Amino acid sequence: MLEQVEIKSILKDLHEKGLIDNSVIATKNKTGSTDGQVYILSEHSESKYVLKIDRSQQIIMAEQFLNTYRHMNLLPKILYTDPAKEFIVYSYINGTTHNHSGLKINWLTILAKELFNHYEKRLHTDKWGRLGSPVPSWREWNIRSLEDTRNNLGSLLPIEDYYRLESIVEKISTNAENEARFLLHGDTGVHNFVFHEHSLVGVIDPSPMIGPLLYDFTYAFCSSPEDLNLETLLAAFNLLNHEPLERSRLIEEVIFQLYCRIGICIQFHPHDLESYLKAWEYWKALPIN
Repeated sequence: MLEQVEIKSILKDLHEKGLIDNSVIATKNKTGSTDGQVYILSEHSESKYVLKIDRSQQIIMAEQFLNTYRHMNLLPKILYTDPAKEFIVYSYINGTTHNHSGLKINWLTILAKELFNHYEKRLHTDKWGRLGSPVPSWREWNIRSLEDTRNNLGSLLPIEDYYRLESIVEKISTNAENEARFLLHGDTGVHNFVFHEHSLVGVIDPSPMIGPLLYDFTYAFCSSPEDLNLETLLAAFNLLNHEPLERSRLIEEVIFQLYCRIGICIQFHPHDLESYLKAWEYWKALPIN
């Protein structure tokens, strides 16, 4: 009951500000893995806006990211942010997540051209990681990810795989810290992609962070189990505005991201585990040099 009263109060406030029609109906979104409470606001049976209630830090970070990249067509547009940072309202993107995505190379192409290639560099910061809880180095971010993944995996993968990842982390972290850092979406997975008629039309639910461009790119590539092959990776990478990169470096970036993805898969998408384990054997066997 308290939740319903709160929503009615928010809708009344938005209507009085002239932002929404008085016929708007709020429907709680029961899908997705996002934190906080999410409501779809509809006018005359048409979904128009998304209302998200969350911790103030999350609202502030989402607002910063969406405002920075407000010119990007793939991202929702902010309608209103509560001054107390308790909720945010942004445009609804019509489509579905996960389903009807089409070929991976097609949506990676759209991501590269319409999102990743327009990311802004962050020149005046010495921090890495989530905006709300930064870390002093990219190495620390990667080590934390590696250890969290190892805990999730348990004995699923051989200990030799973990030792190899320790070595890879050192190399990719050193390289990244000598390159440009960007304001990233931070959670560029298919669960946050909106598809319509087998085409990518939107990217939602940012978890903004500071990091290398390769992070969001390889995260997206590894976020679904299909087409996890070198041909797809290279075809998409060639569309990315990135400094020249040795093939070995790109493969190691994917191996690390894939290792972390398997840990996520165990927790949230166990039905994909078999496909990811096949992909893991494929990437481990690729020659690095």
